[in-house]
Amino acid sequence: MRILVQAEPFDQAAEIAAFGQDHDNVGAVVTFTGIVRNSDAGDLTCMQIEHYPGMTEKALTQIAEQAQSRWELNDVLVIHRHGELRPGDQIMMVATAARHRRAAFEAADFLMDYLKSRAPFWKREMTSEGAAWVAAKDEDEDALSRW
Repeated sequence: MRILVQAEPFDQAAEIAAFGQDHDNVGAVVTFTGIVRNSDAGDLTCMQIEHYPGMTEKALTQIAEQAQSRWELNDVLVIHRHGELRPGDQIMMVATAARHRRAAFEAADFLMDYLKSRAPFWKREMTSEGAAWVAAKDEDEDALSRW
């Protein structure tokens, strides 16, 4: 298991190529990469993501451990960036490796729902209208409730 919280961009292809390679019984690798999307008005200049070092890594480690206890996983990778990101930038990546695809898909979905609604990151969007904190969405909470 690897949990990375970093400001720097990550090489998605290199991460995927390296992930799960140390296991000879992996039958499925599922990956998801989140991208900063523009606002509906098309005027997002950047998104600022803040976190508390130490606390954030601990919270992400705990949820990854929970995924490993719920599904038969060989490996988990979570990368989440912080700092100033622009539309089109990679914001995060989740990868799960398992013997069977269902476990890999479900665990990745579980991790994504958690990251979207409960991970200790604070996001502020900067647009031509000014700055605004990103509020939690009901649909994200609803998605998390299924687990």
